[in-house]
Amino acid sequence: MSDKNEESTEHTEHKLLLRQLELKDYKEVKEIMDTVYRNIDGAWSRKEFSNLLKKFPEGQICIEDKGRVVAGALSLIVDYAQYGDKHTYEQIVDRGTFKSHDPEGDTLYGIDVFVDPEYRNLRLGRRLYDARKEMCENLNLRGIIAGGRIPGYKDYANKLTPAKYIEMVRNKELSDPVLSFQLSNEFHVRKIMKNYLPDDTDSRAYATLLEWVNVYFEEKEKLIGGTKSVVRIGIVQWQMRSVKSLDDMMQQIEFFVDTVSSYKSDIVVFPEFFNAPLMALTKEDSPSEAIRSMAEYTDEIRERMIHLALSYNINIIAGSMPEYYDNKLYNVSYLCRRDGTYDKQYKLHVTPDESHYWGMRGGHKLKIFDTDIGKIGILICYDVEFPELARMLSDMDMKILFVPFWTDTKNAYLRVRLCSQARAIENECYVAITGSVGNLPKVENMDIQYSQSAVFSPSDFAFPHDAVIAEATPNTEMTLIADLDLNLLKDLNTAGSVRNLKDRRKDLYNLSWVTRKED
Repeated sequence: MSDKNEESTEHTEHKLLLRQLELKDYKEVKEIMDTVYRNIDGAWSRKEFSNLLKKFPEGQICIEDKGRVVAGALSLIVDYAQYGDKHTYEQIVDRGTFKSHDPEGDTLYGIDVFVDPEYRNLRLGRRLYDARKEMCENLNLRGIIAGGRIPGYKDYANKLTPAKYIEMVRNKELSDPVLSFQLSNEFHVRKIMKNYLPDDTDSRAYATLLEWVNVYFEEKEKLIGGTKSVVRIGIVQWQMRSVKSLDDMMQQIEFFVDTVSSYKSDIVVFPEFFNAPLMALTKEDSPSEAIRSMAEYTDEIRERMIHLALSYNINIIAGSMPEYYDNKLYNVSYLCRRDGTYDKQYKLHVTPDESHYWGMRGGHKLKIFDTDIGKIGILICYDVEFPELARMLSDMDMKILFVPFWTDTKNAYLRVRLCSQARAIENECYVAITGSVGNLPKVENMDIQYSQSAVFSPSDFAFPHDAVIAEATPNTEMTLIADLDLNLLKDLNTAGSVRNLKDRRKDLYNLSWVTRKED
């Protein structure tokens, strides 16, 4: 019996072994790569292959059959934030020096996968992809990124756009020798890239930016200055009250900044027109004159808020304040960063009351803000009721939307609240809203307030069952402190029950910004 078993093993057609590549394998690797990539420069040189093995030996793997290399996969570790989604293959490999490799990076980057054509019926590519995933998990990296060719596109380039071709491959209406395989291995297309591989004529120089997400990834916190995956926000439900001076009001503001920062919050948010009590100090009878006089305080308040952001090491969204210049009145929200810089977002849509009582105008630009907690957006009150704005911000990679608002009645408040909840779901982001409460005697058109501040999430299993992370007691001055896990948004985008961003029918509709001459 023993002799028969030994004879059976000896005459087995294949004996496959997955292992790391070594320099002695170069000749066999070169033969395969020259065959597979004959139309795009063939194999790496021996020196380049040696560079790769020295940089990251663990990431270069192969499958051998009875001692001969028949398939391989080459990889690097990169700090993906340094390259983003608009890079080229050459930027990653850097003329075969592979300087992009960073042992402290967060992403496994797939450079090449190649299989001897004689072995393509054995699904060796799947084994290599599975080995890469295992490597990614064991190295605790965020995921795998790769630029994927679409060689089958050459047969459809005169009839289909790259986007339509990729959609049809995804829907299994067409088959592509590379993309179909990658999609079947749990990769998803992040975007389409032009000139990723300029010499790839079969793909017409197009490529897919592919990603596989490691759901077991655990954030590696830097000792200092690292980008946070969990952001703590504080929102102030502000009591409108009479004040004696600007200093009097700033004392109240500093109290809340101090309080929220003491909880190690990353950002604090105030409501729309939180400085309205200053209107009573202007002694103007006309609402339009009163708000224009109040606008004279805006620059000083902004500068003092920047100082608070620096002093208390917290980013501040200074609700909104009136701005008056060139005989035009606007409503503007200032982002005062804790590094001492600031930026602003104008309210784009004014309500009929704002136009009638104050003669207020809408701004013309929509901005995404880079902060030390990631990309955020600000929409002032009425603006959140226009879904196009939040969708454009989402396309710019917004993770948190802040909505400072002012409403006088519950039905007005509910418009803001319900639209904000919709924005969180349809854009797969967090939305924080906050308003003011109480009343303001002697301030026409802002005499009563209604608010129930809240923080909303998308609606899926990883989030609260009602998609409400926190909410304030209605019409009571208070603060909310909430932690927002940004990694949950990424998981939702790739593996959610529904995927609103991915499933948009871009073949049917699109959204664009109309550029004004003065912009």
